[in-house]
Amino acid sequence: MTPNQFGETVRNARRALGLRQDELAGAAGVGLRFIVDLEAGKPTAQLGKALAVLDALGCDLRINTPAARPGARG
Repeated sequence: MTPNQFGETVRNARRALGLRQDELAGAAGVGLRFIVDLEAGKPTAQLGKALAVLDALGCDLRINTPAARPGARG
């Protein structure tokens, strides 16, 4: 997933919940500028804040290790 794809995912989840960017920022404890930058795909967004945003949206983050991927060598 690229930063742009991540930002698009956050934006889609926010919109699906009917939240404005400032409302999400307040719920996640981050600034509005952070939400704007995150949704725009800023590649240097702070991971801790990005995780707080996902939590505020009720999203889960899943990481598939190479061994867990179909067809991966192990």
